[in-house]
Amino acid sequence: MNSTKFLFLHKQITGWQRWLSKCLLLLASLLIISMQPASAGLNNDLYDGNIFVVYAGNGSLVPPRQTLAQALAEHKPIFLAFYLDDSSDSKRYAISISRVQEFYGRVAEIMPISVDGIPLKQTYNPTEAGYYYSGAVPQVVVFNKSGEVVLNKKGQVPFEEIDDQFRKIFDLVPRTETAQLKRRAFNEFSSELAK
Repeated sequence: MNSTKFLFLHKQITGWQRWLSKCLLLLASLLIISMQPASAGLNNDLYDGNIFVVYAGNGSLVPPRQTLAQALAEHKPIFLAFYLDDSSDSKRYAISISRVQEFYGRVAEIMPISVDGIPLKQTYNPTEAGYYYSGAVPQVVVFNKSGEVVLNKKGQVPFEEIDDQFRKIFDLVPRTETAQLKRRAFNEFSSELAK
């Protein structure tokens, strides 16, 4: 008698498991069908990840190596760039920030600051990035070696304006000709990274 109860119980569990597996398969199928493809891109305000990796080919920019307070204490020239990962303006400007690092990354502190990472406070100290943020992205702030702000602009600040300030800070000769910054095609980013 025990053996017949066991066989009956075994068939019930098997039927129950079969029913559960069919329900899970149906649920998984519905989830797959209802998924939307990712539609983030350069010209929209959707999040696609770290904009410096995706649009500038330079993931070394974030997080900054030092805090603003540390860089000011060391009397380094500083380049602050306020951005948002889900801002089309910031996405388009990422290549310019990367270009600043290309030329001045060894002698100045290049600090891209995500606006989302600034703690909300009533007041900020001059050694905190929130003190200089004016409510728009992208925004660029350049400090000289004495910690004085020599450039504070919102929007797509041309590389040449930033370069002019750094040339004054480092006492370099002025540029004789400017190189026009042009956005490269996405495939050129990939081929350059593969080198």
